[in-house]
Amino acid sequence: MQTTTPTAVALEDTKVAFRLGDGRVYTAVEEAHLAVAPGEFVAIVGPTGCGKSTLLNVAAGLLKPASGRVRVFDRPLAGLNRDAGYLFQADALFPWKTAIDNVAIGLEIKGAPRAMALERAQGWLTSVGLGAFANRYPHMLSGGQRKRVALAQVLIRDPKILLMDEPFGPLDAQTRQVMGNLLLELWSADRKAVLFVTHDLEEAIALADRVVIMSAGPSSRIIGDWRVALPRPRDIFEVRLDREFHALHREIWSVLKDEVMKGYAQSSQAMEAV
Repeated sequence: MQTTTPTAVALEDTKVAFRLGDGRVYTAVEEAHLAVAPGEFVAIVGPTGCGKSTLLNVAAGLLKPASGRVRVFDRPLAGLNRDAGYLFQADALFPWKTAIDNVAIGLEIKGAPRAMALERAQGWLTSVGLGAFANRYPHMLSGGQRKRVALAQVLIRDPKILLMDEPFGPLDAQTRQVMGNLLLELWSADRKAVLFVTHDLEEAIALADRVVIMSAGPSSRIIGDWRVALPRPRDIFEVRLDREFHALHREIWSVLKDEVMKGYAQSSQAMEAV
């Protein structure tokens, strides 16, 4: 009897294309095939403009592929992915709401009583190290603190899937590592499927179970899929010193570097043509 491996998110021969203003069709991603198992942490890395965020938006149900299929827990995705929480690169906090209200709104919009939502929100703020900052507004918080509030805002809804689009990109190097450790701590406590987009190959290896590489666009494809065998639990500060980490980084970078240079060359040619 044949058995199939369960998947939280599956992109099956997914093609994404856009119609340009002059009527031409631009193919961003060509026949992507990617499966993320329940509880698995998968990072996507590739050159700027290769379609990493596009694939994330397809998994979120924000973009409909031109062809192929998207499945969520082995069911066809129709419309928004209600099983997913999305953490964006840019802040998505309401500036007129306090930290606790920004977190609580994730439950309030689903009809939860305000008192219960606030209690749960306070718990999540404590979990991300901001229990004493509940009544501060976003402009009173540092970049790293705002990102912690945003993470709590997503997690309070208890999504089965986390979609993360360069969530730590705007932060300084030290804060990124602190946030990476916090993410791993929260993920280890309740392993959700994670699809994590980043430009930083070191960050991808340090966090993920698998690292997926995309080629330079247009018509970008998935050209590599590496399993990260580094033991868990991991400390972001320490794992980067590991010999196996550096060996895997060299192996992946040998493929990624060519695609990064292709993407850079294409960008330069496009600028010269303007």
